Amino acid sequence: MRSRRPRCILRIPDASGDLVSTEAFQAARRLLLDRREQYDDAIRDFRWPALDRFNWALDWFDVHARDNARPALRLVRDGASETTLTFAQLSARSSQVANRLRALGARRGERVLVMLPNVVPLWETILGAMKLGLVVVPATPQLGRADLADRFARGAIRHVVTDAEGAGKLDELARRCVRIAVAPAPAGWHTYEEAYAEPTEFVPDGETRATDPLLLYFTSGTTALPKLVLHTHQSYPVGHLSTMYWLGLREGDVHWNISSPGWAKHAWSSTFAPWNAGATVFSYQYDRFEPSRVLDVLVRDGVTTLCAPPTVWRMLVGEDLSRWSVQLREVISAGEPLNPEVIERVRQAWGLTVRDGYGQTETTAQIGNPPGQVVKPGSMGRPLPGYRIALLDATGREADEGEIVLRLDPPPLGLMAGYLDDESRASEAFRAGGYHTGDVAQRDADGYITYVGRADDVFKSSDYRISPFEIESALVEHPSVAESAVVPAPDPIRLTVPKAFVTLRPGLATDRDAALALFRFVRERLAPYQRVRRIEFTELPKTISGKIRRVELRKLEERRAATGERGATEFREDDFPELRHAPSTPERR
Repeated sequence: MRSRRPRCILRIPDASGDLVSTEAFQAARRLLLDRREQYDDAIRDFRWPALDRFNWALDWFDVHARDNARPALRLVRDGASETTLTFAQLSARSSQVANRLRALGARRGERVLVMLPNVVPLWETILGAMKLGLVVVPATPQLGRADLADRFARGAIRHVVTDAEGAGKLDELARRCVRIAVAPAPAGWHTYEEAYAEPTEFVPDGETRATDPLLLYFTSGTTALPKLVLHTHQSYPVGHLSTMYWLGLREGDVHWNISSPGWAKHAWSSTFAPWNAGATVFSYQYDRFEPSRVLDVLVRDGVTTLCAPPTVWRMLVGEDLSRWSVQLREVISAGEPLNPEVIERVRQAWGLTVRDGYGQTETTAQIGNPPGQVVKPGSMGRPLPGYRIALLDATGREADEGEIVLRLDPPPLGLMAGYLDDESRASEAFRAGGYHTGDVAQRDADGYITYVGRADDVFKSSDYRISPFEIESALVEHPSVAESAVVPAPDPIRLTVPKAFVTLRPGLATDRDAALALFRFVRERLAPYQRVRRIEFTELPKTISGKIRRVELRKLEERRAATGERGATEFREDDFPELRHAPSTPERR
């Protein structure tokens, strides 16, 4: 890597300017790479870089890309040839996109909605918009019209980049915007590929402050409209140094993050964290998820680091993993805690430990199990470099169980700038000297933190505090269960009892025998006070990003309690005389 700046950047740095900021970023990056398996040293020595004028696409990516023939991006699709771009090629092409956006009237600070699948123009547009100083509003192609209308209404969108399918959804909504579509572009839309006729050098209109806005995320709300989360040129690009450390990435790695564009996790592990390390971003596009095919690709394409949600890991371990001689060095799970049984199956097959971590759209990776550290099954790990974590009880005091709160003295660089245009949400999150995540966790004597649940999902039954996640984790270990959600069901004696809404795997009967099997299964794995008392087979209500809307299930149970109604596919523990005297095991896994 060369330290001189690309010729296309004509700003003259001074002692307080962008060159100093670039050097500070690189020093922080080097420290974390050098202490990759030395957790205590990294925690002690790491400091967030002090940044002034800083544009990650210009001052890091282009610097790293100069004459760099390493692959930056590899995209593979079933039935199609592979597309590979080097760092140098992607740097040049993103500058062409920046020049094209400017030629079409885009100006610093304006917002561009980007709705693309995992195709080359997605990454080119993110980098090009960053160079130009636009604010990117990521959108998944799965969004429906109501969600898109909300983004246009509250997001002040001026420009749109999408594909032909997306153009069909956005045509009317984006009528007053500059509209760009990857070929074939419909009538009234500019063709994206025209950007490739632009110069490959880009001269910025002015300086970029590290605190300038860069990304505006609409988080999928489980109880209300999506929140507008604003990130800056430092909070996500630079803040994801913590994510790079957690993932354990090295320069030259081939990193595959199984995630859909439009959500924060895609920016986490398919853009900023791997390119902070100088790794290759890899993506395999499939029409239908087939575990054996995914495993074939891991081997064939030499993937060295893999990050996938628990749902994917549970599907993968359904195969005999030992049949695949993978080149993986690091395996990571994110999105929700992973049950220990899956971790053990991967370890037995590959000798690798799946490492968990925690963060939010509002932050980068806060807590994690980095490489080289003891992993305690079920635990998210310990605070990552740059983050100071407190667990606060209902009185605001430090406790072994409480809400995860980020200390703000000083604030971590990976924390959002705030919620846009919503003072009430901002004041609720930022109070009493901390950022309140709304998530509850436990901490053991070694400092390891274990997720309990959302603060508004935890409930009491017979004066016992119940974590839905613990019960759900036990349920999904049963081979018939695809997913589950546990909520409190009103009860005249116990106040509430745990009720599980369960989706079975395709083709399985949702009958009495299935319910009895699950009641028996969880009795062997949970303490008596955690016992599921009711089970209902159904599809679970979800947000567009796939988060379960437990609030809908809680309200459903409250309505039923008021009317005496019962679900058509609901089974209760009292329905089974054979369970009345059956012993239960108080041990918790």
